[in-house]
Amino acid sequence: MFLIILGCGIIALILRIMSPQIRKYSAGGVCLSTSHLDGKTVLITGANTGIGKETALDLAARGARVIMACRDVEKGEEAAAEIRARVGGAEVEVRELDLADTYSIRAFAQRFLLEVSHLHILINNAGVMMCPYMKTADGFEMHLGVNHLGHFLLTYLLIGILKRSAPSRIVVVSSLAHYFGWIRFHDLHSQGSYNSGLAYCQSKLANVLFTRELARRLTGSNVTVNSVHPGTVRSDLVRHSTMMSLVFALFSMFLKTPQEGAQSSIYCSVAGELHSITGKHFSDCSPASVAPQGRCDETSHRLWDVSCELLGIEWD
Repeated sequence: MFLIILGCGIIALILRIMSPQIRKYSAGGVCLSTSHLDGKTVLITGANTGIGKETALDLAARGARVIMACRDVEKGEEAAAEIRARVGGAEVEVRELDLADTYSIRAFAQRFLLEVSHLHILINNAGVMMCPYMKTADGFEMHLGVNHLGHFLLTYLLIGILKRSAPSRIVVVSSLAHYFGWIRFHDLHSQGSYNSGLAYCQSKLANVLFTRELARRLTGSNVTVNSVHPGTVRSDLVRHSTMMSLVFALFSMFLKTPQEGAQSSIYCSVAGELHSITGKHFSDCSPASVAPQGRCDETSHRLWDVSCELLGIEWD
């Protein structure tokens, strides 16, 4: 027992000594672009907390009109007030959007299209992670319903205004977790069996496949779409998992801050060198590899068709 305690103490001491180097490595890439977004309109889902909030802060500081689409409007207004306090003249507004309810998504889009004339950047950022088995208002498994289908429908409803506002960009926040995901077409909603980690991985793979297929379909439109892995970020996304919360607490020095995690989303939104780059995946503001199952055209086509069928839409 003494040796175990001694060993833990030595490890803790080493980590403490090395913490500056560890933090520097863990922080990852930084968006160095100085691009301004004056006159541009940005829509970010889940912008009231975490990397969404930091992305909103950065883009507002660049002069963009930032629309924060949040399920919890009260928390969204608190985040917007903080951004206005930190960025003089920031043009930010909050609108209600519940990605777990297609009625809410359609109502949001209808109002948005009536009141907003242009949309230059859409950032599909919101998400859930490792939650207990739940279904959305439409009966979809929660991870798939929010992380993939909700954003699929939102993008479908806004693709017209994105095309009219071109050049425009779509950024899809995925994860390295897509490497561990498979699209279980025989049981998409995990009704036969459920594992929260695998359900999350499936939804993140769906994000990558959606990006790939949408980019192909948008060829020649001057609308680009790319996915990003933000890194492992200290956020409340793991609130549903006691084990993951404990792991995050123990290894916090290895994790990115929300500001650091937002860098790839910001980079894909503003970097001039990406003006014609589409259908790619990024991490730490650099091109990143995609798992073999995320590069399969047959799977991306099939997932697209199934998604349209589930949502009751036709997307040419």
